[in-house]
Amino acid sequence: MKRFAFLTLLLLSLTAVKAQYRVDRLITAGRSALYYDDFVLSIKYFNLAISAKPYLYEPWYYRSIAKYNLDDFQGAENDATEAIGLNPYINDIYDLRAICKIRQERYDEAVTDYDEAIRLEPRNQNYWYNRALCLMQGGHYDSAQVQLDTIVTKWAKFANAYSLKAEVYLRQQDTLSAEKWLDKSLEIDPYDADAWGTRAAMALSRKEWGDADNALGKAIHLRPNNVNNYLNRALARINLNNLRGAMADYDMALDLDPNNFLGHYNRGLLRMQLGDDNRAITDFDFVIKMEPENFLALFNRGVLHDKTGDLRAAIADYSKVIAQFPNFWTGLSYRASCYRRLGMTAKAEADEFRIFKAQMDKHIGIQPRWTASMKKMVRKRSEIDIDKYNNLIVEDDDNIKSEHEYKSEYRGRIQNRAVQLDYMPMYQLSYFQTQTGISAAHVFDKEVEEFNAKVEKNPFFIVCNRERLDENTSSAIFALIDKCSAQLSVVKDDESKKRLLMQRGVAYAVLRDFQAAMSDFTDYLHMDGQASMPYWMRAVCQVEMDAFFKSQGGSSTSLASPEADFSEAIKLNPNNAYLYYNRGNMHVARNEYSKAIDDYTIALNLDPNLAEAYYNRGIVRITTKNTDKAISDLSKAGELGLYDAYSIIKRVSQQK
Repeated sequence: MKRFAFLTLLLLSLTAVKAQYRVDRLITAGRSALYYDDFVLSIKYFNLAISAKPYLYEPWYYRSIAKYNLDDFQGAENDATEAIGLNPYINDIYDLRAICKIRQERYDEAVTDYDEAIRLEPRNQNYWYNRALCLMQGGHYDSAQVQLDTIVTKWAKFANAYSLKAEVYLRQQDTLSAEKWLDKSLEIDPYDADAWGTRAAMALSRKEWGDADNALGKAIHLRPNNVNNYLNRALARINLNNLRGAMADYDMALDLDPNNFLGHYNRGLLRMQLGDDNRAITDFDFVIKMEPENFLALFNRGVLHDKTGDLRAAIADYSKVIAQFPNFWTGLSYRASCYRRLGMTAKAEADEFRIFKAQMDKHIGIQPRWTASMKKMVRKRSEIDIDKYNNLIVEDDDNIKSEHEYKSEYRGRIQNRAVQLDYMPMYQLSYFQTQTGISAAHVFDKEVEEFNAKVEKNPFFIVCNRERLDENTSSAIFALIDKCSAQLSVVKDDESKKRLLMQRGVAYAVLRDFQAAMSDFTDYLHMDGQASMPYWMRAVCQVEMDAFFKSQGGSSTSLASPEADFSEAIKLNPNNAYLYYNRGNMHVARNEYSKAIDDYTIALNLDPNLAEAYYNRGIVRITTKNTDKAISDLSKAGELGLYDAYSIIKRVSQQK
């Protein structure tokens, strides 16, 4: 008996060692992926490690690094917090969490993390520097100077500290002191990009365009991936009449950050000036998509439509601007001209009368006022005097933006794909398996599995994608339909008929012949109303039909109620998360956002790994202006393999 107990213990120990070895391998593989900037793959490995041993701090820490490099700062912060909870004695984790907070502009909170990091490792000058930088960004200029005085006492040759002192003085409008400390910084290190950026900011504020161009050239040479340096140099070059150089700078800035608002707007103006009208329209299209109420961009696009002969599009843009600025004479004049060229004389004369009336109102001192709600609705950079529609714009408060390089090891590739803010489609049955992320998505439903066990060929897969069939796969589906139809004409027993109707119905759905598919599912339900699958698929088909007819400007004939079908399917199969998810999508299509969130939440309670539910709930929350919760949902979706979420997180974070 004792010998048996000993052998059991030995086997358990060996199993534990083997499991440890596997987790160690996962962490090593994840770190290797991090090294090669394959962040999504590294997250995959760290997910597995966390699932196996959630009490280890390392996979949480390294996954935080991966998320940081994908611009998922909220998700990275959450993981860093988990790592700190498991091991509060690692200074690098406090540094990482502080960097995440910095990227969310929560500078005071970042200072608290650097306090702890410095307590654990007081000799790390980067921690001291970042803390001082956070104090400055938070407006605590006196405290920042005290910190910087301590730094230059400890590290007399630390050039960055002197350049930061210069910037603090510059923010306090003490230009002479700023120049003194900046000279000291560049004397120690003439290769400091931040120092040259600060010098450029000083030159731009004085409108010393040549000096700014020179300083920014050096800053860009030293740090070629800083977007704001290109934008600022373009501003200097336009004022130096170096339009070709300015265009090159805008192009480079947008190569680095395709979603940059200022880059697109100002490049659109420059293209407009150079007569590159169609590409200028493309830039303003981008701006308006990001900010539909940006009246400056709307008016400029209207001018371009006017110039290229698309008069009705020009009128549409002018009208949106005039609705908000009724006394904008230039807009009224341009719209009147368009009306006249279209032969709409009465409307042209009405606009011309409005110009006369607006001039008279101004003469006697009557000026329209914006309501408080309008002022709140329109963002600051869109609130610029509309008469200055052809002026370049700079950052809010007319500050020349400087992008600091925080001293950190957590750097890497950023996700900058132009991802559309579209919902993931419904889950449905198919004959083709979905490929998602790195590996095939594994989805399961008991009823589907039981059905597949009864068929010899062509099992069902549960997928979340819209089929794109090639010639071979479409031919195979048509052949399957023919086979099912032939068998249906001869079989007598109900079970065989139901199986064939289900198979043929799914085949029709794959081919997007939704009416034929729904007919088969309805025939199935007339024979047996206790199966969830035909209700499920009939509802999906009806929603797809409704969406198609709506896109064509019409409405479909409702062959079935998708809401009733989803509810009946849920009643019959209450543990199927995909049904709640699908019903959530149906509510989204009807703009019933609260109901959609409720259904996505139920789906996630049933299946916490349903990435699409996190993704869609995140987009709903963006739509309903609940940005923080939206980012949290999208972070989880990205963690689970829907990597487009990271591009949306970055865009939404920039717009907060």
